Amino acid sequence: MYSKIALSIGGSDSGGGAGIQADLRTFMSLKVHGCSVITCITAQNSIEVNSVEAVKKKILLSQFDTLFADFAINSLKTGMLLNERIIKDTASKLENYKIPKVIDPVMVTRSGSKLLEDSAINAYKKLLLPVADLLTPNIFEANLLTDLNIKSIEDIESAAKIILQQGAKAVLIKGGGLFETKGKDFFIDVNGKKEWFINDVVKTKNTHGSGCTLSAAICAYLALGLELSESIQKSKLFIEKSLRKSYQIGSGPGPLGHYQ
Repeated sequence: MYSKIALSIGGSDSGGGAGIQADLRTFMSLKVHGCSVITCITAQNSIEVNSVEAVKKKILLSQFDTLFADFAINSLKTGMLLNERIIKDTASKLENYKIPKVIDPVMVTRSGSKLLEDSAINAYKKLLLPVADLLTPNIFEANLLTDLNIKSIEDIESAAKIILQQGAKAVLIKGGGLFETKGKDFFIDVNGKKEWFINDVVKTKNTHGSGCTLSAAICAYLALGLELSESIQKSKLFIEKSLRKSYQIGSGPGPLGHYQ
């Protein structure tokens, strides 16, 4: 138990529902030790994000160097990277690590709110997609990466193919942004494998951090040595169970119940 180590690179959610906090809860629930590189700090609760501040370059890079100097990290994931400078600094480190990398392009929330500065989108395409063993965008993020306006199942599959051409080894587009694809995520990889992962739709408004949790669960299962397809399948089930145990702590959408 806890013999494997997973690393989350992302932002701190002061409300505890998403970001680094959700990732670490996911890792622990799946019996993987979690480490973190904090990229930015947010002041948020269940209804709003009041402010965001990026960590300085020196402390960002020092977190990477210090962790890898001591720990045999088995897999990693990225979350909120905020701006072009953080993306460049993070990419400069990731290209040196020969472990599975899950890139969760935290750019836009499911409600459509941007979480990434506009100047950073091209840096994401150029620097992070080529190092991604798996990219996990939601529909809005897939739109930004492909310049499409996804409206259908066919659009999702087309977007995934475009993202593969941009350098990612595999893509999982989360379908929750469309009514007809709720609970359905589309997977494709460079070897031509295609699959729709389908789970029951859990009716709850407490979904804060569900995207972070999915990518963290995939990262954890990869750390445990599972193949990518099985990691996704198990992670989808983990999300379904976590949504059933979700709860409300403020006036807005609450977090998932990670402990099962």
